[in-house]
Amino acid sequence: MADPKRTAGAKGTAATPTKRRITGTVVSDKADKTAVIAVERRVSHPVYGKAYSVTKKFHAHDEENAAKAGETVTIEESRPRSAKKRWTVVGAAAAEAEVGAKPTDAKKEAK
Repeated sequence: MADPKRTAGAKGTAATPTKRRITGTVVSDKADKTAVIAVERRVSHPVYGKAYSVTKKFHAHDEENAAKAGETVTIEESRPRSAKKRWTVVGAAAAEAEVGAKPTDAKKEAK
């Protein structure tokens, strides 16, 4: 049976699975129409409880070669495009880009 969290649709209609979206940092954009995105997540050790970070790299399809190394982007599940590419670059993560800006900086620039 399909996972109710990953399906979208009204009651009584055929449910289509929703595609996962994750946010990560571009670590390589050297290949044509491909970007390598590193996604970091924090996990807790099952016995000792210490938190540590786990990084996983995803190869994603980037049709316009828009993603540049160091940028934060959002990727979405897609059909397999090659042996390693199962994700597509959706766009830059706007919420993450605004984190570094302070509200006081905007006021100073406006003057």
